[in-house]
Amino acid sequence: MNHFLDIHETDPTALREIIDSAAAMKAARQGRPKGALDDEQPLKDQMVALIFEKPSTRTRVSFDVGVRQMGGQTMVLSGADMQLGHGETIADTARVLSRYVDMIMIRTFEEQTLVEMAEHATVPVINGLTNRTHPCQIMADIQTFEEHRGPIKGRKVVWSGDGNNVFASLAHAAKQFDFDLTFTGPPPLDPEGALDGLYTIERDPQKAVEGADLVVTDTWVSMHDPQSARERRHNQLRGYQVNDALMARAKPDSLFMHCLPAHRDDEATSSVMDGPHSVIFDEAENRLHAQKAIMRWCLGA
Repeated sequence: MNHFLDIHETDPTALREIIDSAAAMKAARQGRPKGALDDEQPLKDQMVALIFEKPSTRTRVSFDVGVRQMGGQTMVLSGADMQLGHGETIADTARVLSRYVDMIMIRTFEEQTLVEMAEHATVPVINGLTNRTHPCQIMADIQTFEEHRGPIKGRKVVWSGDGNNVFASLAHAAKQFDFDLTFTGPPPLDPEGALDGLYTIERDPQKAVEGADLVVTDTWVSMHDPQSARERRHNQLRGYQVNDALMARAKPDSLFMHCLPAHRDDEATSSVMDGPHSVIFDEAENRLHAQKAIMRWCLGA
């Protein structure tokens, strides 16, 4: 049994196996209806709990579909349904769920909730997102880059915007997959100090993207941010918008990614999101395949 909690806590060899497995599973499904079962059924007769303290589109649908394609069943639970950490301790919730299900995916706020769940569960636990990291997204991003441009090792990746939880997992991946990562954004939104040494900083976005193989951004504001915070973020990040002029400074064959949902014409213009560099919808689809490979790995399949 393996937990998948964070990229930096997973051996690079295992990460490579997951990416290769995801690519193979995607190729094997070409031309099939979305509801068709995979030839291999590693989750046959297994029940997977999908816990959401935060709203979700891609995480919820991709995990649900992935479990079903691999022969399993899902039980979707919200934080309100469970009163997670309120009516019952997280430790006791983990022990109880382990008696009912074969795997747990949790999308939560505090990283400590994930840690306690994994510590006390006797079934695999997967990090569907916390305020600190988003490893499943970055595994899909690695898969997407490599299916378009080959190995990511040694490539230049540039993040423009807020040093948030998605960036944190990208920084972890930079070390594990051995690529160069540059952060460009305002000092108040720098990544957390624990990530120091995993990336370089270039405040000027025009200079940052020179020679980039991949340019990545994310929303400027969270769904939970108050209006005052939204206005402040826009003022801080306006100069870091990914637009056609910025992409023109990257390599001619560079790719653009955004984990979605996007606020079009804020962090990135529609002309970039729908343009020739963009692979955002391949990236979204690959959440399904990457997470299926993660679930297989968790079960030792």
